[in-house]
Amino acid sequence: MSTTTITEDRIELTSFHDTPQPPSSKTFTPTSRLSSLSHIHDETPDNAAYSVTAVPAGGYGWIVVAGSSTTSFCNNAIINCWGVLQAALLDSTLKDVPPSTLSYVGSLGLAGGALYGLGAVRLMRLIGGRTTILLGVFLMGLGLIGASFCTSNLPGLFGTYSVIGGIGMSLNWTVCNTVPVQYFSASLGLANGLIKLGGGVGGCVMAVALNALYEKVGIEWTFRIQGLLTWAIGLPAAWMVKDRVPLRNIPFVDLSMFRSLTFIATFVASAIGVFALFVPPYYLPLFAQSIGLSSSTGAALVAAFNACNAIGRFIAGPLCDKFGPLNTFVIVMVLNAISMLAIWPVSNTLGPLVLFAILNGVANGAYFTTQPTVVAGIFGPGRAAVAMSMSVTGWSVGYLMGAPIAGSLLEAAGGRRDAASGQNIDVYRPAIFYAGGTATVSALCVLIARLTVTGKLRKRV
Repeated sequence: MSTTTITEDRIELTSFHDTPQPPSSKTFTPTSRLSSLSHIHDETPDNAAYSVTAVPAGGYGWIVVAGSSTTSFCNNAIINCWGVLQAALLDSTLKDVPPSTLSYVGSLGLAGGALYGLGAVRLMRLIGGRTTILLGVFLMGLGLIGASFCTSNLPGLFGTYSVIGGIGMSLNWTVCNTVPVQYFSASLGLANGLIKLGGGVGGCVMAVALNALYEKVGIEWTFRIQGLLTWAIGLPAAWMVKDRVPLRNIPFVDLSMFRSLTFIATFVASAIGVFALFVPPYYLPLFAQSIGLSSSTGAALVAAFNACNAIGRFIAGPLCDKFGPLNTFVIVMVLNAISMLAIWPVSNTLGPLVLFAILNGVANGAYFTTQPTVVAGIFGPGRAAVAMSMSVTGWSVGYLMGAPIAGSLLEAAGGRRDAASGQNIDVYRPAIFYAGGTATVSALCVLIARLTVTGKLRKRV
């Protein structure tokens, strides 16, 4: 189980060890204010699993952050914009395909990005972080270009966009979440926030760009242009990302991590929470059309959602450093649940729908900065790679089934995907309440994780 150390009015999680280890001469003692969930002391022998050298306070790490932020731009331009592409496909080449079926293309890509995480860590060990992320960006672009030739072929979309693209996104995501931990003894939250900010900007910009491309050049060339842009932007940025120390002696899975009650609670919270995360960006365009708004307005709503997603990704980093990652995680998941349960069900006009897109976008983005910071703080830089990949693997079911379940509930309630101006908003409420309910359960699990550390709510954790 994780141990705790009380320092003034803060509680910091320290590194988790199976058995006590003698102090190493490489123990790092921070000289500045503690600014993240933990500052890890490497107390394992040099040849032990997870052994790392003393963690610096940035340096080349800021170059790694810049490269990771740019590849995250490309990654989220794919993940967060599937709703726009889905609406375009339903409007053109796949008019007879139910939205719940087509949503599996995006969801399978998401699930693959999570499911392959453990394998991505092993690949990093074999070929290094730089080569891994270069391969990931290449596969992301290849998946998009391949999808451009399968816009009327649903199995082809699964094979290209979902499988090839999903593997690429997994490699990129894993490197972006594990390599920066090696460079920051302080301000890890800020570093993660900057990386995730790039992803949020990518989703915001490409939501508008993809809709404009579709209207001008058609769905096939929309996929191709996005794939070529992914290569042009992402490959040079990926070259900037490199390991500070190679990953050695890292097991494929470390089940001993589940001896930490805090990790168990955050693992469950994350696995449940992702069921709800991609329901809004996937269904906002269809929801907007169903209440009489245009497709361009739907794309603009997704862009607004992704813009606020970018803001949430950034501000969550400094908030983690200031108030503690677990405290921030609780706030983020509560805001996510409230926005879905209290605002979206009554958003039958543009105003409330914009408010929902803003609040849920901020909470949604903050999740992706806060969760890796929490996991890294529980186990430290040596164990962060395996701990994060194990945690992300737990997301795979939610990624795969989250949006399709919402689509099935929508269809069961009588929802239509055609431009049904004035369609009753009641048909969307089962899907909305499903997403809000899973977000609420996730928030309760995060609160339990917080209470496993201390019951004093004003403590920085």
